[in-house]
Amino acid sequence: MPVPTTTIGAYPKPDDVPLRGWHEAKPEAEQGRHPSDPTRSVRERGRVDAAAEQRLLDRATQEIVAEQAEIGIDVPTDGEVRREHYVFYHLRHLHGIDFENLEARELRQGGWTAYVPVVRGEIRAGNRFLRHDWRSAQQATAKPVKITVPGPLTIAGTIANEHYPDERALCAALGDALNQEIRDLAAAGCPWIQVDEPLFARHPDKAAAFGVDNLARTLHKLPSETHSCVHVCCGYPAELDQEDYPKADPHAYAQIAEPLDQAPVDAVSLEDAHRPADLSLLERFTRTTVILGCVDVARSRVENPDDITSRLRQALGHIDPHRLMAAPDCGLALMPRTLARDKLRALVAGARAV
Repeated sequence: MPVPTTTIGAYPKPDDVPLRGWHEAKPEAEQGRHPSDPTRSVRERGRVDAAAEQRLLDRATQEIVAEQAEIGIDVPTDGEVRREHYVFYHLRHLHGIDFENLEARELRQGGWTAYVPVVRGEIRAGNRFLRHDWRSAQQATAKPVKITVPGPLTIAGTIANEHYPDERALCAALGDALNQEIRDLAAAGCPWIQVDEPLFARHPDKAAAFGVDNLARTLHKLPSETHSCVHVCCGYPAELDQEDYPKADPHAYAQIAEPLDQAPVDAVSLEDAHRPADLSLLERFTRTTVILGCVDVARSRVENPDDITSRLRQALGHIDPHRLMAAPDCGLALMPRTLARDKLRALVAGARAV
């Protein structure tokens, strides 16, 4: 029986998209900002006005979605084509966050320092924006298209807070604001909504103490026909084939598995390709679907479909067949587009042979 496939989020942007991911832009300091500032403007507008840019981004998104669907992915994402950063794209649509007066913060558990936006007032939802992103993407295929949003704990770990008394309160405010956007997206008809929470793996103690509660806050009152997912990766490299980049503790998944299984979420996305897990972990998920990472997003080597098939068959020894899906470990944005296509073809071939 074939295992359904999905992608996680970011996809290599078409060359003519006037927006590059922050990890793709490596100039020196721009306009007086620090060179490691991930919020810096990376739009290369030239003579393109806002309306023309919107049309270009719609076309590019549809191109990416159609490509995933043609390869055989069952639940493609919009590819995050519009986003210069998976967190800051969303924060620009919230009130209470200062993008002009940045502050230096250590990120990735002290792995590097960046200048980040600052919470200086009450966080509130702004104008709705994701329903357009989804509607544009969904025009490209009859398959259900998934939209991703960053989760409260991960946002809190990526910005500076000068307003709320502690991280718990900040996350609660973020969850409430995100929930308004997510419920609007679901009301528009979006069939799959994914919350990205990589910091659950890096801080499993915080995830258990208040992270999972705020995940529930974020997904509150979603209609039953909307599939919800939380993505928890263990670390992301700065470049393809980087050696020894920081990763979460290998035991983190085991620490958060049971709280996640009790959360009001339909599926949990876990990486397994870069650092294979003890598959008995899947037995801790008694009701939740597991989206198992079968493609290494940090390596240029293309996976053998037979190896993917074998790993998925092993996984089925620990979870009900109808509760297993296959995906890359994380987003594919670091890769050349040809490599991303080759890896997804291997994923689809491997999953279909199970």
